[in-house]
Amino acid sequence: MSGPLLVVDAPSLLFRGFFALPKSIRDADGHAVNGLLGTTNMVLRVVEDHEPRAVVMCFGPDAAPYRVELYSGYHSERPEVPPELQWQFDQSRWFFESFGWVVAHDGSVEADDLLGSYASTEAAAGGRALILTGDRDMYQCATDDTVKVLYVKTGSGVEEVDRREVVKRYGVLPEQVPDFIALRGDPSDGLPGAKGIGAKTAASILQKHGTLDAAIEAAAGGTSRFSGVLTSMADDLRAFREIATLRRMEVERPEDRPLDRTGGAAAARRLGMNRLAKRLEEGGEGG
Repeated sequence: MSGPLLVVDAPSLLFRGFFALPKSIRDADGHAVNGLLGTTNMVLRVVEDHEPRAVVMCFGPDAAPYRVELYSGYHSERPEVPPELQWQFDQSRWFFESFGWVVAHDGSVEADDLLGSYASTEAAAGGRALILTGDRDMYQCATDDTVKVLYVKTGSGVEEVDRREVVKRYGVLPEQVPDFIALRGDPSDGLPGAKGIGAKTAASILQKHGTLDAAIEAAAGGTSRFSGVLTSMADDLRAFREIATLRRMEVERPEDRPLDRTGGAAAARRLGMNRLAKRLEEGGEGG
């Protein structure tokens, strides 16, 4: 049985690496390469642990245009990408492709949408997929044992999140996650959610009604303390749910592609990552 397809939330990992590792990690020309190094080390550790048949590094704009059209506050408070990190984003395609990894980008959707699209395409073809990300929105993809989320923990390492773990953490099923986000809100995305409704209440509403639409319909003639807010915010809540729901794209299922140690080592040396290059040449996975 071949290994799973590993799909990686590249922007999430690049940001994490940039802010977690010192900016003194630089190439011979003085460019910071900490984001690229942190991302690569994380992916290589997962490659070592799970032996994926191929790796897809997914990219996209910070805010997909259609999501901003649905709600102008979406991602509006996020700061600009620091110039030192933007340079690393600009180098990422050739660098990651040197390891034999597929680099995917679509300007109309975000990296999250591509992550979900590749994972669902892999599952539909009879394979398995792992989604490496620091974004809990991706929990909606863990609908069965063919797709699991490797959630990057604060500090180091990953946690495997499957369908049962989503229920344990949120109190809702993976397919209910967009409805849950719409009700609870998501500060990192600039989504306010329903006024006065937090995570526990959002979960209890969905446990009772199943879907956001059913909860809104029940609220129309109801007398609960949340009936008013669900009714008055119905259109906004449906827009928040659409924003939180991943958009399925047609993507090509990648062929098996083993780690290119030689290519990766050469790319690492080009950017001054000599320790990483040495470990790749010697058969190790990171450094």
